[in-house]
Amino acid sequence: MDIKGVIFDLDGLLIDSEKLYRKVSYALAERLGKELTEEVREKQIGRSPLEANRVFREELGITSHTAVELMDLRNGMMLDEFRNHVEMMPGAHDMIRALHGRVKLAIATGSPRQLTDEVVKRLNIGRYFDHIQTSDNVLHGKPDPEIYLITLAALGLKPEECVVLEDSPAGAEAGVRAGCRVIAVPEAGVDNFPGVERVVGGLSEAQQVIRNWLG
Repeated sequence: MDIKGVIFDLDGLLIDSEKLYRKVSYALAERLGKELTEEVREKQIGRSPLEANRVFREELGITSHTAVELMDLRNGMMLDEFRNHVEMMPGAHDMIRALHGRVKLAIATGSPRQLTDEVVKRLNIGRYFDHIQTSDNVLHGKPDPEIYLITLAALGLKPEECVVLEDSPAGAEAGVRAGCRVIAVPEAGVDNFPGVERVVGGLSEAQQVIRNWLG
C-alpha cells in the first residue's frame, strides 16, 4: 500500500473541541432567549459553519439574526474558548510527530481560517503540516468531498495515496467519496461509517494501522 499522505480532520479528531462547541451553542441560544436541545445541536455536527448556523436559526426560530450574523457571534465566542481551553486529543501529538517527515501531512477542517489559525498557533503544531485547508474557500461542506479534493491537489497526491482520519460520519463519507482510504475514529456510540477501511478506538490505534500500511 503506497501511502504518501495523511489528512486529518481537526475538531473532535486532533483537538478536543466538541465540548467547547457544545458549551458555546447553549450559551448562544441562552443569549438569544432560546432553548437549545441536544437533538437540534447534533443536527449541526459535521456541517459547514454557515450550514450549521442555518440549522440553528431555523430550528430555534431565530428572526433577530441572519445565519451569517449568528456565525460571526459564534466564531467570536469560540475564539475566546480556543484561546483559553483547547487541548489536543489523546495520542494526537505523538501521531503527527511520528508521521512528520515520513509522509505529507494536512488538515482539512470545516472550521473557518480564523479559528483554525488560533488553534494551530496555540498548540504550536503548524510546522508539522504541509497544508492546512479550512472552510473559507470551500463551497460545499462535508459530506461533499470538495474539501478533500482541494487538499489532495494542494499536496500533489492522488486519492489512493492518502489516508483520511475522521471522527464524524459526514467527514468519513467525504473522504470515501474523494477516493481516499478512510480511518474512522468515532466518539463512543457512533458507528455509521460505510466504506471506510477501519473503525478504531483512538488515535494510537490509528497510528498503528498506518504504521503497518507504511511497512
